[in-house]
Amino acid sequence: MRIKQFIKIQNSKKKLFTPGPGSLIEENILGIEPCFGRNDQKYEKVENFVLRKIKSLSGQNKIVRLQGSASLALEISILNFVKGNILVVDSGFYSERLKTMCKNAKINFKKIKNIESTSWKKIDKIKKKFDWIISCVTETSIGIKIPIKELNDLKKRCKSKLFLDATASIGLEEGHRYGDVVSFSSCKGLLGLTGASFICYSMKPHNNIKSFYLDIKNHENKLMTGPYHTIGSLYLVLKNFQKFKSAVKINKKMFLKKFGYLSPYQKKYQPLLCTYINKKVSPLNKKVILYKPRINLTGSVVCHLGEVHLKDKAKGKIIKNLVF
Repeated sequence: MRIKQFIKIQNSKKKLFTPGPGSLIEENILGIEPCFGRNDQKYEKVENFVLRKIKSLSGQNKIVRLQGSASLALEISILNFVKGNILVVDSGFYSERLKTMCKNAKINFKKIKNIESTSWKKIDKIKKKFDWIISCVTETSIGIKIPIKELNDLKKRCKSKLFLDATASIGLEEGHRYGDVVSFSSCKGLLGLTGASFICYSMKPHNNIKSFYLDIKNHENKLMTGPYHTIGSLYLVLKNFQKFKSAVKINKKMFLKKFGYLSPYQKKYQPLLCTYINKKVSPLNKKVILYKPRINLTGSVVCHLGEVHLKDKAKGKIIKNLVF
């Protein structure tokens, strides 16, 4: 069976309205080959290209790749960089996760002195000095985006550093360069397969973490197996990234055109990845996979990665598989 046929058959089995990974992309498969992290010159060329491209998307100077989920990258980032007095921007389930990681770091490594939080709706009121501002840019649990420009304004007022959970925003939203540390995974906005995560930064880690696996320097020096095949799955996608991103834009536009009146959020709070609407959606058939947030909602979060394999030829027809 040819790869194109295989991809078509696999994608026909499911209609995804989830935040990632999206539909299966031919280039995901074509980028995978036998490889090794040392003395494999062809793989080194692939990895160098992928990391340069991702680093560029993040707007940072350095990048570390890890084998694991975004949660791993976030926790290692917090342990190695964050210290002193911090402010967590409350936006939903994933900001709560960040707060929990900070609380655990405070107890276990004692680099964090104090943790405060504020609603994402009230960040323009905050003027107190903090060492770090911590925020999730696109909070998929409630389908909102906190504009990074507003987080940067907060950073300036508070004379702080900015830590961004970019799991659902990298590659899709602008402004990640305003962060000082940016962490995310391979399988959402980057449109790769699951299994890799990344930490991008423009400053040296502050904290000395006495752990082999949790010390970012050991990942930077590649002292453990990396996410080789996942990086391979990103190679051809990132070479033609804007066309794949076009599919997400088209689906978002078509969904808003049809159901935008049901969203309570202003345009500036609308993430490209997903849309929250004040109504429950239902699947038209068993092929439809709806996003189930980790919190209870009165409405629905609908995600727009289900046609990324179609690139800029996507039409948004997938929304015909939803009923209200």
